[in-house]
Amino acid sequence: MNKSVSNTARLLGAGLRALLVLTVITGVLYPLAVTGVAQGLFRDKANGSELTSEGKVVGSSLIGQAYNLPLKKGEETPAADLRWFQGRPQNGLGTNSVNTQYSLLLSGATNLAGDNPELIKQVKEARAAVVADNSTATHRVRPSDVPAEAVTSSGSGLDPAISPRYADLQVHRVAERNKLPVDQVRRLVDDHTDGRILGFMGEPTVNVLELNIALRELTRR
Repeated sequence: MNKSVSNTARLLGAGLRALLVLTVITGVLYPLAVTGVAQGLFRDKANGSELTSEGKVVGSSLIGQAYNLPLKKGEETPAADLRWFQGRPQNGLGTNSVNTQYSLLLSGATNLAGDNPELIKQVKEARAAVVADNSTATHRVRPSDVPAEAVTSSGSGLDPAISPRYADLQVHRVAERNKLPVDQVRRLVDDHTDGRILGFMGEPTVNVLELNIALRELTRR
């Protein structure tokens, strides 16, 4: 009996020591080491790829934002604030501008098939809106000029980037709304165009939030 109790006590003691050692290693030392490496070598990514404007965090370069006017009485959907470059159609994004917070509601796609009448209707309406919004007195946008991502959301609905083609389509409207030379706004787009990864993977992109932060700084000079 005494031997059995002694063995049980020894096993419990060994188990508690193992628990303590593993807790310190996996629950304290390992997380501290990983956090230290992340903060030391990849600080920007480890903290959410935050973007700042005038010393304030205004968003993440990884998540798209909406640039809309305040919702008016009787409106169900706010109108786009056409002073800013617009991103892809968003699913689940709250209202936002370059200097206010936004509410992330959900992420997801429409899950509508390519021949779904509702999706076709949405795309046609979105294309007409893009043409109307971006046509100016001196520059006319044609329906054939509108790229696919201007009228369709991404799989997550949170894509932060657009193609240089869609950014260029918006240049005349942004220049007119902000009373800037067209060439100056076009240079802004060129400066914020990212090429293919390693020169051959993916397509060139323009991060809309980064571009609008630069636009805001330009208009405040």
